Amino acid sequence: MEIEPRAATTKGPSDRFTGDVWVDPVAGPRPEPSRLTAGIVRFAPGARSAWHVHARGQTLRVTDGVAIVQTRGGDTVAVHPGQTVYTPPGEWHWHGATVENFMSHLALSELLPEKDGATVTWGEHVTDEEYRRAQMLTLQQNDETIDQEEEAL
Repeated sequence: MEIEPRAATTKGPSDRFTGDVWVDPVAGPRPEPSRLTAGIVRFAPGARSAWHVHARGQTLRVTDGVAIVQTRGGDTVAVHPGQTVYTPPGEWHWHGATVENFMSHLALSELLPEKDGATVTWGEHVTDEEYRRAQMLTLQQNDETIDQEEEAL
C-alpha cells in the first residue's frame, strides 16, 4: 500500500480547452498491469474541451454543476451531479460547463501501453456555434426533467 503525494493543480492547455479549465491528477500512470488514469477536471462557466476521442473509452462522473457532453453525431446530453456518462472507444466527443455555472467531473480512462501510454487523440476546438446549439439542447433537457419531477410529486 502507498499513499501518493498530492499533485499540483495544472491549467488545462489552450490547445485542448476553450476557457478556464483546471486539472487535478488522481491516479496513474502506474506500472503494468494497471492502466487506470483519473483526474478531477474543473471547468469555469462556458469552458469546454476540444473534440477528442479515447482509444479505450472514457467515463465521466459529474460532481458539481451540469456537464454538456456531445458526440460528433450530434447526440447531446446534460449530465448532473451524481450521474455518470460513458463514451465508448473511438467515439469523438467534447464536454464542458454550461454558460451559467462551474462544472467538475472525475475523468477515468485507460492507458495503451503498446502506444507509450497515449490514450487520447485531440481534434479541433468546439466552435462557439456548436457550443451554443449544445447549450440550447441541454436547457431543453433540463426543462423536461423538471417537468417530469413535478409530475411525479
